[in-house]
Amino acid sequence: MVGILVIAHAPLASALGRCAEHVYSCEPTARRELRVLDIDGTVDIEDSVVQARELLREVDRGEGVLILTDAVGATPGNVATRLADIERVAVVAGVNLPMLLRAVCYRGGRLSDVAAKALAGGQQGMLQISPAVSSGQP
Repeated sequence: MVGILVIAHAPLASALGRCAEHVYSCEPTARRELRVLDIDGTVDIEDSVVQARELLREVDRGEGVLILTDAVGATPGNVATRLADIERVAVVAGVNLPMLLRAVCYRGGRLSDVAAKALAGGQQGMLQISPAVSSGQP
């Protein structure tokens, strides 16, 4: 199974992790293969890289790790970028709940496929919702 690490501005990573645990509550393996790292604005980037590497080792089962981060160029994205490795660590930015759920759902595939599924899930999860046609009620 591909491990998943969410690195985002606090408290986004923890919130996304709790949402995934809620959705997949009957699947304990999902919790073993998912870690989160909230990055506080006052933290040293080097300390965050050390923490992230430790979490990466915890979820790496030999099939690679997908890191989902929130924003390229911000501290969480910079931490994630420092961990990217063409063979074993893929990084996808713009994390949202549909992206994370898709990654958890397809984590049994190859790392490149899980990354592609996560990216597609994130993109497909962004829609503008039109108001429903009402029956004349405000």
